[in-house]
Formats: sequence, C-alpha cells, structure tokens
Amino acid sequence: MAEDKLQQYQDLIDELKIDLGDPNFDFIFKQKTAQLSKPDQFLLKMEMTRLSQPVARFIDLRGQVSGQVKPYEYEGKQHFMDDVAIRVFEQEVARYGGYTLAVYEAVMNTDNNFKVMQKQAAQQQDEDTPGQDLSQATQYIRFASYESRIEERMNYSIKITVEFGNQRLANASTSDISLSGAKIKLAPNYHLHKGDLVSLRLVGLEQDFELGLKSGIQYEVVAVDPVSNEYNHVRLKRTFVENNSGFDDFLQSFIHGNKRRYKINLDNTMDAVVCKGYEQYYLPRVNSLFVFFSQAKTMLYPSLVLTNENNAHINYYFEDERKTSSLYSVFNQQRLDMLLQRPEPVKEAYCYTFTHGKNGKIYFYSAFDWELKKSAELHDLFMGFGSQKDSWRIFKVQLMPSHHEDAFIPLSLPSSAGKNVEKLNKRPTPRVQGLIENVKYLMTLSDITTEQQTAHYQALQYAKEQVNLIKQFGHGKAKVPPPLEVVALEYVNLRSHKRYLYKTAVTVAAEDGAALHGHTRDFSVMGLQVALDEPATLQKGDIVHLDLPELQKITKQHNLTKLRYEVMAVNKAKTIINLKVNILSNVQHTAIAFFKILIENNKNKLQPCEEAPRIPGLSHALRNMVTKSICQFPLYLHKSAAHFKIGAIGQGLYPTTLHKILLSEVIHHNHQEYVQPHGLLPSDFIGEYLSERLRKQSRQDKPLQYTVFLRFDPKAQTLQEALKSQCIAAGESLDPLFLFIKRALKKELLFVFHLYISKTGRPDMDYLANELRYVSHYAIHKAKGLEEALWNVAGVCDMIEVTDQLLPTLDVEGNQLAAMLERKRAWLATQPGS
Repeated sequence: MAEDKLQQYQDLIDELKIDLGDPNFDFIFKQKTAQLSKPDQFLLKMEMTRLSQPVARFIDLRGQVSGQVKPYEYEGKQHFMDDVAIRVFEQEVARYGGYTLAVYEAVMNTDNNFKVMQKQAAQQQDEDTPGQDLSQATQYIRFASYESRIEERMNYSIKITVEFGNQRLANASTSDISLSGAKIKLAPNYHLHKGDLVSLRLVGLEQDFELGLKSGIQYEVVAVDPVSNEYNHVRLKRTFVENNSGFDDFLQSFIHGNKRRYKINLDNTMDAVVCKGYEQYYLPRVNSLFVFFSQAKTMLYPSLVLTNENNAHINYYFEDERKTSSLYSVFNQQRLDMLLQRPEPVKEAYCYTFTHGKNGKIYFYSAFDWELKKSAELHDLFMGFGSQKDSWRIFKVQLMPSHHEDAFIPLSLPSSAGKNVEKLNKRPTPRVQGLIENVKYLMTLSDITTEQQTAHYQALQYAKEQVNLIKQFGHGKAKVPPPLEVVALEYVNLRSHKRYLYKTAVTVAAEDGAALHGHTRDFSVMGLQVALDEPATLQKGDIVHLDLPELQKITKQHNLTKLRYEVMAVNKAKTIINLKVNILSNVQHTAIAFFKILIENNKNKLQPCEEAPRIPGLSHALRNMVTKSICQFPLYLHKSAAHFKIGAIGQGLYPTTLHKILLSEVIHHNHQEYVQPHGLLPSDFIGEYLSERLRKQSRQDKPLQYTVFLRFDPKAQTLQEALKSQCIAAGESLDPLFLFIKRALKKELLFVFHLYISKTGRPDMDYLANELRYVSHYAIHKAKGLEEALWNVAGVCDMIEVTDQLLPTLDVEGNQLAAMLERKRAWLATQPGS
C-alpha cells in the first residue's frame, strides 16, 4: 500500500528532501526517480509536495521534551522549544527555505520527545512483557497535560468510504465526529500515515440527507493508533478546502440535535478532571515557598510570593521587624547571575541563613554553598557560628523559567458546551496581567533544616577572633525596598464550620490569672478569633477562659463565663488570637450549644466571613504558572482496606531523579500511564505504622516529617530488584541505618529525601465543578466514579531530595562518598533530560 511504498523508498525520500528548496528540484526529481514506475513516481511527488507546504502552526514543546524549553521567535511568531528542537528547526528551515510541514514534523519527532520515547518504550515493553498486572500499579499523573477541545465531538458510527490518491478504501466507519475532525475505524491492511490527505464520503448520512458533497470531504491524517487485529483508529482533521457552509451548518446542527442520543466523547474532559483533581490536592500542601522574579531592564527582583498553609512560615521567616522581606537582598542580582550560569534546566543550590537582633532591629546573614566552598576556614566559621542561633535555617533553592502566558489554562470544555464556558475561559484581567507580564523566573524555597545537621555544624571548630569576617555575608536594610506582593493560594474552605463576622466584647483569662480585654472578630460553632486591646504573652497550645458579657445579656439558658478554649494561633504582634473550644471528656461545652442556637436563629442577619482576595484572579494566575513549572515529586496515598498504598505519582514540567528512575518501567494501558513503585517507600512504613499516625492527624496539622534513604542499583534487571528504602522520623537517630548506608556507598547509588506527609480534607470540587458537571450531563456514572476516586485520596506527600547536603554531614568515609557521588553523576548524565 501507499505507506509500504513510502517506507520502501525512505532512503530516496531523505535524499530528495535535501534538494526540496532547490529551484531545479523538478529536474533533480526526474533524474533520481527515472528507474521507478509512473505510479511510484507520482506517490513520491505527492509526498514531496506535502512536505514542502508552508505551515503556520505554533510549536509548544513545554512538557513534551526532556530538554529545557525557552521562547523562540521566527517570523513574528513565538514558539517554545528546547535547544535540540531549535537546532533541528533552524537546520530544516535552512534546508527547505522556510517553515514547511517537513520542518514541523522533524521538530515534533526529535529523539528527546516524550511521545517518541514512550512509543519506543511501549514497543519494547510489549515485546518483553506482553501481559502486565495492574492491580498493584500506581497511576502516573502528568500535571497540566490536559488540553482544551475546540468543539464537541459526538460518538457516532456510520459507514464511510475513504479515498486516498487513486484508491478507495473499504471496511471503514466513523468512531466519533465533530465539525472539524473525526476518528474512523479502518482495517489494518489499509495503511495511512500522518499528514496524508484523504477524502471521506459519509455514506451512512447520504442515504438519509442531501449533503451536496460530490467529491466528499477532505481530511488530513493526524495519527494512526493501533487498537486490535480487526481495526486501527485513524484520527483526522478537516482541511475545509470545500468551503461548503451548507454542509457545515448541517453537521453542527446534526451533532447538537443528536448528542444526547449518541453521547459526547468525554475522554479529554475526564482526563482533565483526574489531572486537575490531583493538582488541587497537591498545591495547597506544597512545603516549598513559591517566589516569582520579575525583570526591570536588566535587573531581576522578587515581585510575587504564593503561600499556602504549609509554606507560609518561610515567607514569614524572611520578614524583618518592619515586615519588609529580605528576599531582595538574600537573592540579589549577583547571586542570581551565578545560579543562572548553571547548565541544568532547574538551577539548584543551598542557602544557609540566620538573623541577628540589635536595638530592636533584625539583620539577616546568608551564604550560598558555592560561596562557602572557596575557603574551608570561612565555611567552618559561618556554619559553626550561625548554627548556634535559634534562627539558623538551611534552604534548598530551585530556580526555573516562568512565563506569564502560563497564567491562562482554559477549561477542557468546548465553547459549544454552554454559554458559560466562554465566560469562564477568560484570560487574566489587565490588572493581573500588569503584575505578571514581567515575570521571568520561579524559585522554590524549601526549608530542609534538621536537628542532626544543625548539631553537626555546631560541632565545627572555628577561630572566634575571626567572627567579624561574617560581616561580608550580612545584609543591610533598603530605605525603600521594591514592593513584594504576598498572595495566598485560593482553594476550597476546608473549615468544618462556617464562620460569621461579629464584634462583641470579650474578656480572656490566661492561666496566670491575667485578664485580657478585647473583642471578637468572627465566630463559629467551634471557635473564635479575638482582637486584644494590648499584646499578650499567649502562645499556641495555651488554655484560656472566656467571658462574653454582651452576649450573656441575650441568653439566660447558657452561662457564658469561664468558657474553656485552646489557643490555636497568635499573630506576630500578639494582638490577634485564634481560639478553638477545648472539650473535657464527657462534659458538654456551653459555647457549642449557645452558638449553634445563635447561628440557627440569625442566619439571615449574620454576615458570613468570606476572605475576599485583594487582587481578584491573581492567585489563580500564579497557581496556573506554578502548575506549568512544577519540579517537585508529588506522591499520593490512597485508602486500601485498613491501610494505605501509593495510589498516584505526579510529575510536572521538570522530572526529578525519582521520576527518571520510575519512568524506566512505565506501563501503558487504555491511554493511561502506570508505574510499579516497589521499594520507593518501605512496605511496613506505608502499612500499619503510617495508617496509625495519619488517623491521629487532622487536616490542619503540620505535615508529618521523615527522612527517606533510597538505595538504587542501576545494574539490576528489574526495578523491584533495584530499589530498597529505609524511612526514619525527623529527629530520630540515624544509627540504625549505618549498614544500609554503607552498603549503598560501596556499590550502589544512594539518594536521600525529606518526606512531608499531609492528611487531606475533602477535594476542592468547586475547582472541578464545570468539567464534572459536563461529564455528569452525559454520563453521570462516570462523573461519580471520578469523584469517588478523588475522595479516596487520604494523604499527600512531598519528597525533596537533599542527598548532596545531608550525606557530607554523616559519619561516612569521604572516599566512598566521593566515589558514589561520581557514579550517581555518571548515571544521571545518561538519563533523558539531564
């Protein structure tokens, strides 16, 4: 068939491609194909014509290749390509004399393209392991991988005939159809390939309707997907060369009128719901602070910070007594220039900081790992002195490109799905766009300080008379620092009880007997927020007793004095305290009963406490920009009988070391990806041990912290044999792991991670509401299945690699450590994307 012929003459085609831009190409073509038959010459000429067609397609390889993607402009159109793709693009443009279909296909089929690599891996896997057990497999989620569909596609099967060249292909039918595309079933003995132009006759429709299509409808082949021995799926898109508005109107009306009868294709939307569902679980529980850097002329500066419950303390740490951030001075232009010189897509470093108080002012001191490597004496001086301070911190720094275009991620729904879709698919407002348009980089700051590391540095010997040398790492105070916009991540309100704004007098009695006066700011059945007239010495965990004199006047049934509450949070100024009712066993709390009645009887009068964002839409825009650039390792725990299992693993634009290890054995099934995470975490740890601890946790509690040591043998035959791990709680001695670490250092590769485990609340269904509503409209059972799967997520984990920082602080032989790190670097250099 046509494809077989083209494959037969592939070498000749590659030879002819070189001369495509030559003015004498027709003469060259005749010379090189003179020995071929006329039909074969015609077939090759058609292929050359196809490849030489100029195109205007936008190339966006973000998340599709293992290289570092960056903006690239050609003839006024901005593309996003990595260095490999840019090299191929420029090489092919020079060859063909312009941006043609041949250039586009060459760029989309580079060796480091994930689809190319996955296809090769899937083919190899089918040969090696034809049958796979997915019962214990873990779903692999690629963040921000969903796409918006332009229009609705209806599952509709009718008989068709397909004309290709001078051939008519029988045994074909549609699988689904839309105004501008179709998917057809075609017998595998008929061969089409990407880019072929075919003509379809809708025989099944022409029997009942007068379509006015004498020559059929022209389509371009997008892809051919093998399904079974009986048929292939051929995906097509219309070229619209017919310019037949009558047929277009008929087809659009036919789909709209019959979509309830024949069902809409929901695959794209369902994939988006799954992906977005896992994203909305992870982002509110990331333990790294997100800092956006904007560019003004040639200078970079931190302009925006995105916070959540787990990372807000990092932003708070960098504020001085004026509530001014020191991020400007710690991450100054000189240091950013040094970071940006690093060749990796994600620039990584370690930053060591502490503060010094003098005359009521807070001064910051910081040093990067490369600065301290210049002198062993200076290293020991800074680390030994700084680690004695309570404010001592170690941060892992990761810097990567960020683009304001990523702030807009449209819904996966077509505009024809409803009038509201177009309204919801709005780009950022001009105000938001003005704040993000100069953003060039995103930095993640991870606090990786541990007691063991701090103790190691405290034991370092240094010359105390040289302490003044540390001044070179000190930061002054800018008189007018650039504005830093701190933005809280907006997500579902997970409070179990709704809060209401209400101001009434309150007296707070502390344990030492001191009476503090103030007023309530809001209340709920289970808690209060109180503003005090004077700063208090209260701290989290304290028990206090409240009197509510004004509210006491409206009730005789309840005694509103000496109500027992626990302090849950205190602001920096010690004037705002959050309180939660403290219930003694078998004793009914008066406040709960009173506020239940008060709320029930005054729902129409009370104002709900809605925390409106200062700049509407900014949090959502930054959330999308983060989603497009994630470089962490998200891991999800699912409920499995009485215990947990690793139910899903997420990956953003930049794969981590763990992703590269696991991707060696990806399983493809029904357009989904799965991995077998054997050995990633110890089975006894995930089982009863972790189940018991997570049951005692609430969603509001700080994440559980552990250190994971992972041994990896790249020479092992299977991943199950290659991976072994040990996990130990933060603060516990590492002595029991001595032999485990020693064996890894001798022959294997050793990776160390900080593991943070947060208990989940209910999923943020508001974030998914539009797509779920669309799915349930046509297949309510599928919508319920998706929702149940998301409710099954019990824990969200963040894994941050700290190998290079932690191992040197352990009691291991320097030669063995250096040899292992060299083996690790050599192995990583062989992995895609390194």
